[in-house]
Amino acid sequence: MSMLADEVDVVIGIDTHKYTHTAAVLSASTAGVLAKMTVASATAGYEELYRLGQRYGERRAWSIEGTASYGAGLTEFLQARAERVIEMDHPNRAKRRNGVKNDEVDAVRAAREALARDKLAEPRCQGQRACLATLLCVRASAVEAAKQARTQFQSLVVTSPEPLRERLGKPKGLALLRAGADLADQDGDSPELRLMAGALRALARRALSLYQEAKSYQASMRTIVEEWHPELLAQSGVGTIVAATVLCAWSHPGRFRSEASFAMLAGSAPLDASSGLSTHHRLSRCGDRQLNRALHVVVITRWTKDKATIAYCQKRRADGKSDREIKRCLKRYVARSLFRLLESSSTGTETMT
Repeated sequence: MSMLADEVDVVIGIDTHKYTHTAAVLSASTAGVLAKMTVASATAGYEELYRLGQRYGERRAWSIEGTASYGAGLTEFLQARAERVIEMDHPNRAKRRNGVKNDEVDAVRAAREALARDKLAEPRCQGQRACLATLLCVRASAVEAAKQARTQFQSLVVTSPEPLRERLGKPKGLALLRAGADLADQDGDSPELRLMAGALRALARRALSLYQEAKSYQASMRTIVEEWHPELLAQSGVGTIVAATVLCAWSHPGRFRSEASFAMLAGSAPLDASSGLSTHHRLSRCGDRQLNRALHVVVITRWTKDKATIAYCQKRRADGKSDREIKRCLKRYVARSLFRLLESSSTGTETMT
């Protein structure tokens, strides 16, 4: 596998922060520092960095920490100019304990680590993927807040006066929330009853509103998925949330070297846990846990509803496999099939913006 030094003349390491970015230009052949610069994290600063890179020829790469956070603006700026950007997702922190730590040193380390690694990560694309990531985030927040409001509502129902509980009746689930939202004051109610009824109404309406908000976010996600990769939704066990999570992790064709790399990110690649005469594997606890959860949802759905999966499980049980081992195998299979589907899809092209 070719190293980065064989492909470029200079590597520009960037240590990103909220208000400033610090750059270090290194020679790809010697790893020596050629120049350093600190600029504002704004368009004018990005242009200064771009001009700095142009001084050292056309064969250059940018190694940026935080391409999805503080470095997102610079990453987008450089990609719009067809610059090669490397995502330095896990810089080597151990060296910091034995030496100095400042922005210039971090920028140099970002560049040198890019030169040292044989596996380089690409930044995730923007566009539709960024929209899905945003919708997933705000939906999760709405669902969590709705759960809190619902829990508080149910707790107040338990401790509320008997007249209020009688008005609510004995519905369950969302029906109880709707009854709480419609709870009305009655003539002759004491101040305590009116206060409790108002609190129950407020919590019930808040929870219902948040659930409706989450539903609208999910509908927006489905629209994007249907426009971008509708074939995902045709897969057994893959719904809107699972499809959006998979697309956010996959991002664009070519981001992963192979389906094994995608499975490793998903935490579904089997890890050897053999010892002595015992040979077995275990699940990885690393990687993107949201993607891992999405694969788990697919497996659990197919476990009871998909005839081919049920037949596979029966066969593996006959071979002496436990349900835990069978699920591990299924998650690996799902990761492989979804990755190949996305890579081979004719619609699987996302413009890098």
